Amino acid sequence: MPDPQGEDIEDFDEPEEGDIMAGDRRIARADTALPDWYASDTHYRPIPIVWFAGALLLQVITQPVVVFLGLGLLGLSPLVVLAWALLTTGLIWHHTWERGMSVASGVWKAATFAMLAFFLGITALGLAS
Repeated sequence: MPDPQGEDIEDFDEPEEGDIMAGDRRIARADTALPDWYASDTHYRPIPIVWFAGALLLQVITQPVVVFLGLGLLGLSPLVVLAWALLTTGLIWHHTWERGMSVASGVWKAATFAMLAFFLGITALGLAS
């Protein structure tokens, strides 16, 4: 195949056996592609910040819902609503623990516990007034 200057050069553009083609374009060559079993960064690596953020979102959303349902719609006493809020917090902790927080470092466990306790405390302060 001649190059733009008119000289003959070796033809490297012809597809070879094993090349992966998309129409008339080669998108991968068999001699340079990684084996299909090798995918270094594609396995799931759970990280504690995801579990922490999930627990935070659940706590921030469920605590006002519990108070609204308990006090506003059902007319329950603040002590019963606080028990519901504590139960909800316990369920969030259990769910977070089962998702993988049990294998996280102690710092993540402590931070998650402190965050849940903090928002439960805000709910308790709101119910006390």
